[in-house]
Amino acid sequence: MTFAFSFARPSSFSSRLENLIASILSGAHGAAGGAPRHRLRVFVTVVAAAGAGYGLAMGAFGGITPDRWPQMLYAAVKVPLLLLATFGLGLPSFFVIHSLLGLRDDFSTAVRALLATQAGLTLVLLSFAPFTALVYASGMPYEWALLWNTAVFGLASASAQLLLRRYYRPLIQRNPKHRLMLRVWLGLYAFIGIQMGWLLRPFIGAPDTPTTFFRSGAWGNAYEQLWNIWVAAIGMN
Repeated sequence: MTFAFSFARPSSFSSRLENLIASILSGAHGAAGGAPRHRLRVFVTVVAAAGAGYGLAMGAFGGITPDRWPQMLYAAVKVPLLLLATFGLGLPSFFVIHSLLGLRDDFSTAVRALLATQAGLTLVLLSFAPFTALVYASGMPYEWALLWNTAVFGLASASAQLLLRRYYRPLIQRNPKHRLMLRVWLGLYAFIGIQMGWLLRPFIGAPDTPTTFFRSGAWGNAYEQLWNIWVAAIGMN
């Protein structure tokens, strides 16, 4: 009897975890607002855990060696921090516009849908962690590692868009103004996320440079820097 109980607990936990992941990624069993009716802290926990998991793989460029562990740990902190900070900074403006459009009663439901999407994004990221480790092991140069992770985040973001539209469908059916709010959120999230990503770099860290949490000169304007990079790339004076 004792052995049966001790072996049942891990199985039960595994089943609950599997159901949680399935409910987030499918979006098929949502409540009135489309997102699964888990507590918000569950979604935050998923973002933190899955984001940290991919961050560990992301920061392992150059091999899992003692001198690379700090970068791996930094990346494990930065990936969920990037997503949660971007989410949190966008909420006040989102709330104000929600209220102006007369959608305040749906705000909590919309937040649950947005946070569930964040959780889904990090789960997709985590699924790419083995591939990231594999391409790192192939001996790719640092520049290619940057491109690879950009592509991974792009694919994860595209998957999140599908989830978000699925979660938002009941809200849009309830009030078409939510279609506008969906576009507003995507604009806010992209604008804030680009700046946050710039401030939090490096995520990968070149092996031949000192390991630091923030890069020297990190507190700049991402859009100005990206414009300068673009100008240099096309040869404009």
